[in-house]
Amino acid sequence: MLERVDHGLFGPASVTWRVHLEPVMWVAGMRALLLQSLHPHVMRATWQNSALFDPKKAYPRFQRTVEFVGTRTFGSTDEVEAAAARVRRLHASLTGFDPDTGRTFRVDAPAGLLWVHCAEIDSYVDIARRAGIVDTAGVDAYIAESVRAAEVIGIDPAVAPRSRAELDDYFTAVRPQLRLTEEATRGVANLLAPRGEAPRWTKAAISTVSTLAVATLPRWARRIYGLPGLPTTDLVTAALLRVVRTGTQLLPEVPAPPEIREARRLVREARGA
Repeated sequence: MLERVDHGLFGPASVTWRVHLEPVMWVAGMRALLLQSLHPHVMRATWQNSALFDPKKAYPRFQRTVEFVGTRTFGSTDEVEAAAARVRRLHASLTGFDPDTGRTFRVDAPAGLLWVHCAEIDSYVDIARRAGIVDTAGVDAYIAESVRAAEVIGIDPAVAPRSRAELDDYFTAVRPQLRLTEEATRGVANLLAPRGEAPRWTKAAISTVSTLAVATLPRWARRIYGLPGLPTTDLVTAALLRVVRTGTQLLPEVPAPPEIREARRLVREARGA
């Protein structure tokens, strides 16, 4: 009997692996940060507890976030659970302070966790669709698969959206709570013009990716940021994303950890390439 290989939450036949192996998804990761920053509690908790928006410490913190997403996506079941448990313990130990109400709140409050999850998943699936990686059926499949990622981080799977329609309904319901705080303004400025100790080429790359990510935000989110929300922006951005994806496919594969190299091989085999 063949030994079953543990591919973690997803596996080579999943839409999630196919999407996350695309280099253009760096834009999606930055889009997620920009979208997540529009929730006052989430943004303030991040600003108060994390180095993510600290000009001198942002790059290492961003790298840790990337590593967690990589483990969650491509790691074995044990690796995923170990990484998620560390994140759950960290979140459980932290609180945020809301200066508007004078109240303290938990970082792992269910509403905040769900917002972070939905903003991330919306960003990945939206960029994947506009870059030509997935079609309408693939969008729904990706969102349905993402419920597994929500559960390991402590979200009740019963409330996590399972389709594009459910994700759209969630954003419609939560939008009245969103606004641009001072912390978000300062944090986004650091993303668009990163400072600190990262190499110059890294800061230039982050700035370029962040600028493109701003253009990919939903029109309602761009309006909150005080930016144009014209339909033509969406058309131009979609065309640019397809160009970026085509360009990255012509380049040699970017060096990656062993689990991602193995995922690339398995996905090619699954698709008969």
